[in-house]
This record gives sequence, C-alpha cells and structure tokens, in this order.
Amino acid sequence: MTKPRKIVLAFSGGLDTSVILKWLQLEYDAEIVTFTADLGQGEELEAARHRALALGVKPENIFIEDLRHELVSEYAFPVFRANAAYEWNYLMGTPIARPLVAKRQIEIARQVGADAVAHGATGKGNDQLRFELGYYALAPDIQVIAPWREWDMAGRAQLVDFADLHGIPVTKDKRGGAPYSADANLLHISCEGKELEDPWITPEDGAWVRTKSPEEAPDRPTTIEIDFVKGDPVAIDGEALDPVALLTRLNELGSENGIGRIDIVDTRYVGMKCRGLFETPGGTIWLHAHRAIESITLDRGEAHLKDELMPRYAELIYNGYWFAPEREMLQALVDKSQERVTGTVRLKLYKGNVIVEGRKSPNSLYSQDLVTFEEGGGYHQRDATGFIRLNALRLRQLGNVLKDVR
Repeated sequence: MTKPRKIVLAFSGGLDTSVILKWLQLEYDAEIVTFTADLGQGEELEAARHRALALGVKPENIFIEDLRHELVSEYAFPVFRANAAYEWNYLMGTPIARPLVAKRQIEIARQVGADAVAHGATGKGNDQLRFELGYYALAPDIQVIAPWREWDMAGRAQLVDFADLHGIPVTKDKRGGAPYSADANLLHISCEGKELEDPWITPEDGAWVRTKSPEEAPDRPTTIEIDFVKGDPVAIDGEALDPVALLTRLNELGSENGIGRIDIVDTRYVGMKCRGLFETPGGTIWLHAHRAIESITLDRGEAHLKDELMPRYAELIYNGYWFAPEREMLQALVDKSQERVTGTVRLKLYKGNVIVEGRKSPNSLYSQDLVTFEEGGGYHQRDATGFIRLNALRLRQLGNVLKDVR
C-alpha cells in the first residue's frame, strides 16, 4: 500500500496514544487527525487537546466529542434488551463502545478526506478486532494502521524511552512498574494486569475504583422502582430520565450499595485466557430489572428462545461483529420480542445484592386465577392426566424395550 496522506487516530492523550501519534508522524510523514470520544470515562478530555497540540496537530484536526447519549441509547439499550453477557458474566462495557468509536472515526475520515485510520490496541487482545472489523464494515477500502503490530517496541519501558527521546511528557505513574490496564466508560470500568495475571491471587482493594465493597455498603437496604417501555428503562422511582441520566443514577445507586463487581477469567477471540476485574454497577441493576419485567411479559417460547440465542449474540459483540449481518438479524428478533415488555419492577439493593421484590405490567401474562391452588380460572387439574400420558408415550415405549436390561 502507498503511504497515507492523512490519518485519523483514536486518541486518548495517554502515554500509548501519544507515542503512537509521534510514531505515525515519523514513520508515515502524514497529517494526523485526532479523535477523542467522551464515553463517560470520567476524565478531563481537554488534556487530550493540549497533548495533541503539543505534538504538532493542527487545531482544526482535533476532534473531541460527547458520545455518551449514543453509547447508551444506540449500543447499551439494544444489548440489554437481549440480556447479553459474554460467557454468562461479562456485561461487555468495552465491546459495545469500540464499534461506536470506529464508526465516528470513519465519519471523521470522510469529513476531512483522510485515507487511513489508526488505533492503539495491541496485537494480543480483542480491541484490535472490534476497531478494525468496524472500520472495514463501514469503509471497505480504508487503510488501517495498528502500530503495536508494526513497530519493534515490546512494552511500556520502550514506550517511555521513546517518549523521553522525543520530548513527550511522561507522568510519574507511567514510570517504573506497569500500572493496571484499565478501560472505562459510562457503563463500566475494567482492570487487568499486574498481580491479576495470576488467577489465584486475591485483588488488592485499590483495584476496585467505581464501587464500595459490599462490606462497606450501608447496613440498610435501598428500594427503587424502574419503569420500562418496550424493553428499555425510562424512569427511576417515577422520574422520567434520559438514557445518560438514567444510567448515571443507576451507577450511583449500585456504587453506593456495593453492586456490580465481578472477577472473571474469560476467553479472548485470539484464544488466550485473560483474568480481569469489571465493575458495572448500574448495568447489573438494569439486567436484573429487565429480566424481571420480561418474566411476566414474555411467553415461554419467546423467553426460552431468547435465552438460547443470547450466548451467540453476546459472542458476536464480544468478538467485534457489531456491524455483521447476523448480529443485525438477531437484533431484529430481540427487538421484536420487546414490544410488550412494558411495566415496573421494584428492587431492593443491599450489600452487593439486587433483590427483585415486585413486578407489574399492563401486558402481564401472569394469571392469579390460573396459578391459584384454589379451583378456578378454567384450568381443570384432571386435564393434566392426558397431557402427561402423551408426553410419556415415547418414554414408555423405550422403557418396554429396555426393561430387561436396566
């Protein structure tokens, strides 16, 4: 490939992407455009602007944009409608954010006439796939630059040496031993590396940053109600909230009550196992509430089919196939299932636990007349005899064949 003239870089302003920015300037002699997304990570993003300017990026080539609303409404909402969790535990805060960043990078590349995009993901992890599968799905002919797969720098020490050589300021916390590898947005924060690379070692308290420990959570429970409309949460305790405000409030409630911590070993798409800590306080409450409202609004066939498809759906997102047709097909099925998922769930939050205390819906399939132990509701218990005998027919036939060998 010919060297690109203009490159749009996903830029956080940290050590890695600052080194990448300088390396791209030297290696490709190209004009660099930086894109920094506000995903609710809780950092002062103007620092990224100052760092880009200090590294010679033109002011008109620096993009810093608030994508929090799109993250929640266009990415988190669809995923939570599916109750999606990778390997049944991970609520995928990072996987849902990467395709959003990739999409906006491609849009900026078209806007400024760039012929390449770049990211700071390493060659060992999943994020390289999440970025690049998104790039290629949206711009099939775009040139992609992944410096960690091109240069000969093997780790943090070499990055620090490169930064010192080229006058890139390095904060004290980036020198010496490697810090935790973290990724944060409005939905979650992850923590990997250091002692966590040994799956037997108990994490130090400082590795958890977004939630109180359950032991330190209040001794009195917090009771809340969440309203849903067509599968999406719209209000807390009767107060209508926009998606960002709603997730922010759930995060506050979860954090205060020690909710949303998990310590898991998951399997990366490239094949290796990785241990990580994930804090998803608001999302954990959200998932429990959503499953509760589904329990009275979805038919058994709908609910069970969703549960069967969920692992496949979650795997697609985890592996970076957000824009793949099969993910969109599954999303259409999920969204169809949510047409009647409207109602209210009452929850008790207490020392790391989310306890469902009640649920109601104008579309409820729950019938007290049918479920009561008293006679009524048009259900005749004697009808179960024929139902059982028909379902037992094949088992009885098999039993007759095997009765002498069992």
